[in-house]
Amino acid sequence: MTSILPKQSIYIGAKAPNFQSMTSMGAIDFYQYTQGKWCIFFSHPADFTPICTTEIGAFGALQDEFTARDCVLLGLSTNDKASHLKWIQDIESITGISINFPIICDEEKKVATQFSMIDLHALTTGKPQLIPLRTVYIIDPNKIVRLIQIYPLSTGRNTAEILRCLDSLQLVYKTNGKIMTPINWIPGDDIVVVPDVKSDEMFPKKRTIRDYLQLSPLDPNSV
Repeated sequence: MTSILPKQSIYIGAKAPNFQSMTSMGAIDFYQYTQGKWCIFFSHPADFTPICTTEIGAFGALQDEFTARDCVLLGLSTNDKASHLKWIQDIESITGISINFPIICDEEKKVATQFSMIDLHALTTGKPQLIPLRTVYIIDPNKIVRLIQIYPLSTGRNTAEILRCLDSLQLVYKTNGKIMTPINWIPGDDIVVVPDVKSDEMFPKKRTIRDYLQLSPLDPNSV
């Protein structure tokens, strides 16, 4: 029997595939839209749903923060452009926040399927449905997937955590993988120096706690 489950092809370290799609702001080519930028790509099950409405507003409220980090936002929902535009008007009315990033019109769930955003459990029920979960991808300027978050439909995302993860990933990227960030790290906290890094030139204030644990302050503006 042929499986109804879509092939899951997106994983951390994979290159994000290109696609073309209509969005709330017109047609886009994914690679052109993200050229030379980081990207936060996030999915929604449908327009005019309560949790999605709060999430789009929250991303809009932080758009300047993402832009300052050379990062573009890209949403996805399963309705057409006309629906997206009406929904955006409603979000702006409710939140008072302007929404200035595109939302993909994925009526046939092609992009959601391509990016492994589909709720596999919903495909195994008596009436299989293609429903996108609340998936987040952080994609670097080389189109490599660096982080994946998946939330159930009942739980809204945390945009502050997504921004924190972006800060962490960008530091790792800028230092060519010489550092990592520990539990609950926020910018300004000590970072972890990768154990293989023995030179003190980049980390003159490095503290060796164990042979596998080295901590150091790091000025984000210095990298």
